Amino acid sequence: MGFDMVVIKKHKVKIIAALVIVVALVVAWSYGETPITGGDNTPATLALAETDELNQDENDATGQDENGELDQNGSDELNENQTDEQNQDTNGELDQNGTDELNENQAQLGDQNQADGTTLTQNQTQEGSSNDNDNAANQANQINEDGSFTVTLSVRVDTILPNMHILDSEKHELIPDNGVIFAARQVTAYEGESVFNVLQREMRRNGIHMASRFTPVFNSAYVEAINNIYEFDVGPLSGWMYRVNGEFPNFGSSRYILSPGDVIEWLYTVDLGRDIGGHAANTGQRGE
Repeated sequence: MGFDMVVIKKHKVKIIAALVIVVALVVAWSYGETPITGGDNTPATLALAETDELNQDENDATGQDENGELDQNGSDELNENQTDEQNQDTNGELDQNGTDELNENQAQLGDQNQADGTTLTQNQTQEGSSNDNDNAANQANQINEDGSFTVTLSVRVDTILPNMHILDSEKHELIPDNGVIFAARQVTAYEGESVFNVLQREMRRNGIHMASRFTPVFNSAYVEAINNIYEFDVGPLSGWMYRVNGEFPNFGSSRYILSPGDVIEWLYTVDLGRDIGGHAANTGQRGE
């Protein structure tokens, strides 16, 4: 007994350590845990918790990356949508500008067509007026085209030559050096025709410009221009007069009925007939 007590005292620390280990094993076994041996004495539960936490951190990081990618994709999609909207706005503006330009061009084209129509109408009116003048002049006379004869016709502007400084320089080329626009020659006339009828036909036939109007007050055609030389081109007293057989009739040319062999002269005056010897007969109007 004494020997045993000595042994127990001698190995007391070891015995206590063994008991502690046994108690720890019993406690660990009771909670279903097994101690891990080795240099790392971290329990398995703590290691598992750390592993789960690590996995959670990785998942969070992955989620953040995915969220970042989603955010980036969302931003890209938003930017793309904004770009599309801007393009649509730009295209809309371009389309609007194109439409406005087209409308403007159509409006301009419509205005232009309207102006052309107005011009055409004016030209038709002028042409119609000219035809009306011809018809009025012809209806005033009973023309018999079965009966024809010859007369002599000439057109001259001798009086303009010394007065070229008064005439517009753009018309200088219209004045022949000898002052003769239509040299005296025999032309055909028909029974019942007037001085005006013959002048009009021969100017057309020879391609010489002529302008006239019918004046109901005098019941006669009035010659305004021959060869683009108009009344008043060489001053306020200038214009056209006609002479038949050396005399200046005091009535309109469309009322003077021709006879075989008549000599017709159309002369331009710059002084109301005084410069061509027709002032005494000029009790009416020039060009009649």
